[in-house]
Amino acid sequence: MRTIRSVVARPVLAPLDPPVQTAAGEVPAAPLVLIDVTTSDDVVGHAYLFCYTPTVLAALTSLVEEMGATVVGTSAAPVAVEAALRGRMRLLRPQGLVTMAISGIDMACWDALARNAGLSLVRLLGGEPRPVRSYGSLRSMAPDAVRREATELAAFGFGAYKVKVGAAGLDRDREVLHALRDAVGPVADLAVDYNQTLPVPEAVRRIRALSEENLLWVEEPTRADDAAGHARIRDAVPTPIQLGESWWGVDEMTASITAGAGDHAMLDVARIGGVTGWLRAAPVAHAAGLPVSSHLWPEVSAALLAVSPGAFLLEYLDVAAGVLREPVRVVDGAVVIPGGPGSGVAWDEDAVDRHRV
Repeated sequence: MRTIRSVVARPVLAPLDPPVQTAAGEVPAAPLVLIDVTTSDDVVGHAYLFCYTPTVLAALTSLVEEMGATVVGTSAAPVAVEAALRGRMRLLRPQGLVTMAISGIDMACWDALARNAGLSLVRLLGGEPRPVRSYGSLRSMAPDAVRREATELAAFGFGAYKVKVGAAGLDRDREVLHALRDAVGPVADLAVDYNQTLPVPEAVRRIRALSEENLLWVEEPTRADDAAGHARIRDAVPTPIQLGESWWGVDEMTASITAGAGDHAMLDVARIGGVTGWLRAAPVAHAAGLPVSSHLWPEVSAALLAVSPGAFLLEYLDVAAGVLREPVRVVDGAVVIPGGPGSGVAWDEDAVDRHRV
């Protein structure tokens, strides 16, 4: 039986140019936890976690290593590892950093399993390496910066784009959208992300006012944990509502679907439970008639979307490129799944040394 020999986590602040801006503040460098799981046959699986703020970087790094230590010497099978970690944390109702730590170890175990088999992750999961249709997710929020960044993204051939709004009033939302439209032309689909900033009545008012823009979706207009509020918004507006990046596992996703909170499902592999959690979640979303898109983690998400029923769009927002040996490639608006063993995540160790915290 293949077992886990070690779990190592390293904190880095990866460069971001431009920085990621949200209504909650700016992320000038990506706080990442790099995870290496080594198995008893000397195969090393890689994964990373993006924790938004350096404030929790040390805590998440320590949590990954301490939780990883509890499965050293046990089976390296990802589903078994995930079950063991969740079992140890059951009384805490694992969410937040605990779920992220479990997800990161899970992703690294799947990467190791694929590498051991000499297969890409997508082939291990029963799929084929293929281009995965993607949208350009902007980091900027100011109109002039949006125009510049979108012009650069357009060179990748995307057919859809998303921009964050909600930093000011409705007029500013319109100004940002018009700047994006100027840069990418009249045909591309546009979506917006409010990052949970609006009370329900204000969300209804703004989304109705923006309905003339024929948006692909509006993402998280109010608090992510307010399923009833999102259901009220969804009933009151003509634009589809996108939810999911903040679901901590399949149970929260199911509760949101049951409440009729949204029209789309956006799975975040580090919050939904890693590869194992995603494989449970995607069929549930599909059965409810919700198209499945991804949030961040384009390397692993591309393989998962390629085997997910109802797959829609991959979010191209690459926060780890500064420490990866080979960042994801985009060709004609689609992320290309690498054909080599594993998920495609591998470290540029020189860059890791430069950006190590």
